[in-house]
Amino acid sequence: MAQRSARETALAALRLWRKEKRFAHSVISRLLAKTSLTPSDRAFALELFYGVLRNLTLLDFWTGRLRASRVESNLQDILRLGLYQVFILKTPEHAAVHETVAIAPQKQRPIVNAVLRAATRQRSEMLAGANAQPLFVRKSHPQFLVERWQQHFGAECTEELCKWNNRPAPMYGRINCLKISPESFLRLYPHSRSLSDNPDFVELKTLPTAALDCGDCYIQDPSTAIACRLLDPKPGEKILDACAAPGGKTAYLAQLMQNRGVIIACDRDRDRLEILKGNVSRLGATIVCAVRQDWTRNHLPEEILSIAPFDGVLLDAPCTNTGVIRRRIDVRWRLRPEDFSRMSNQQLIITRAVLRVLKPGGRLVYSTCSLEPEENENVVRRLLAELPALGLKAQKDSLPFRNGFDGAFAAKLVCSRRSLSDACRT
Repeated sequence: MAQRSARETALAALRLWRKEKRFAHSVISRLLAKTSLTPSDRAFALELFYGVLRNLTLLDFWTGRLRASRVESNLQDILRLGLYQVFILKTPEHAAVHETVAIAPQKQRPIVNAVLRAATRQRSEMLAGANAQPLFVRKSHPQFLVERWQQHFGAECTEELCKWNNRPAPMYGRINCLKISPESFLRLYPHSRSLSDNPDFVELKTLPTAALDCGDCYIQDPSTAIACRLLDPKPGEKILDACAAPGGKTAYLAQLMQNRGVIIACDRDRDRLEILKGNVSRLGATIVCAVRQDWTRNHLPEEILSIAPFDGVLLDAPCTNTGVIRRRIDVRWRLRPEDFSRMSNQQLIITRAVLRVLKPGGRLVYSTCSLEPEENENVVRRLLAELPALGLKAQKDSLPFRNGFDGAFAAKLVCSRRSLSDACRT
């Protein structure tokens, strides 16, 4: 089989994503692993694939304006790819049209050619038409999601949030102080820039392969530090990281504890738990013990029972990920309005389960990377209402349009009475 070009790779990824319903990063990563594209062509394939996913609604709006008749799915993928190049990448006309036509099946080439050439002729009209559309079309987000954000954050902040989600995410790394000091890291890796408000984190111009391989840093957004710092684990304590994979927060907890004490790091997925083991090992977090655990089931393994009760619990709960859409680009297209209440019920089940192994006087940090009140403040309110032994000590969040980092939420709850574990069993 002939080597795929960057455009062919992006087109194949779009079709697999649509048909197989797999996560976008998984689709494109597997395809790129099978190619021998040059670094520049790999980057172009990623730009095309992710760019189309970021702009689906807008690209389909332009398709509808340029072709009145129904467009079947495979043809739609090719037109999305071509229109993204014409209108958003502003690729030179010859390349955008000719190269996109070339990857279309023979019988579809006249249609693709006609639509893309019409797009180049009507560029100003098409762009003006797009600018007149509602926000959910202009910025390609589900309409229900835009409307709920407008209700929660207001029109101006919602537009900023949608713009944020459509920009390529900068790369941040957490300096692993178990192995290297921030000062030494900046000297050794000059393509990094320190963050004044987050001394443990740097912005990275290029992927620091050497630093990652030796465990000097871990790719991580600064917003992830909120929950760890709120838990404030001390050297010598027993800490449970209840939903820990892939292990970035786990290793940061070990750093805050100066690698003294015990961390039990759990995940229900066997493959993700193996990734966690590899990450914490490379980062030198020697106090971490990885345990497979599904908190929606009643069973507690001996590895947890033998350590419990815990001084502190970090519960980075499964959530809808609306705070990290910029990084998880296809999340927006997977969400449904009912997901927020469904996830909040699951979050409550998991929280009640982990509270059973928290010691009297211990603290729980409940966190998500969601922006939605159902998954954040409402979960905390419901816990406080049903468990009087819990008290809310602190609550923090990160909003992209306010803080300039990914969205995150964390609440610190403290157990004040011995009756808590009994209450959580009922």
